[in-house]
Amino acid sequence: MSGGRMVFEYALLRVVPRVERGECFNAGVVVYCRAASFVAARTHLDEVKLRALDSGADATGVRAALGAIEGVCLGGDGAGQAARDDAGRRFRWLVAPRSTVVQPGPVHTGLTEDPEAEVERLFGLLVR
Repeated sequence: MSGGRMVFEYALLRVVPRVERGECFNAGVVVYCRAASFVAARTHLDEVKLRALDSGADATGVRAALGAIEGVCLGGDGAGQAARDDAGRRFRWLVAPRSTVVQPGPVHTGLTEDPEAEVERLFGLLVR
């Protein structure tokens, strides 16, 4: 979709290695734009930060959880039931609060002409 600014929503993905301590760091971003029927995620696990917060953390498991989020955004049969839903339902499912090592942060909004470029911009600004 082009030719104007569209409302989009996004949430950061946080890694919380030890939930009881509440310490976290950003490891991804999920962006949803209803007008473009668009949902996408970009993730990156900083293992140095992970080990600093929990030397015994399961980096492979965290990486798999982050990859699963990207898979749900891509859709298709390989990503499970939620991936078959429309973009809005997938986004809402991904940003629902949970008590796991990978947690979504609050949902924020903005305006964009290019939701795909917004994913990269937010990823660079807030994760990398």
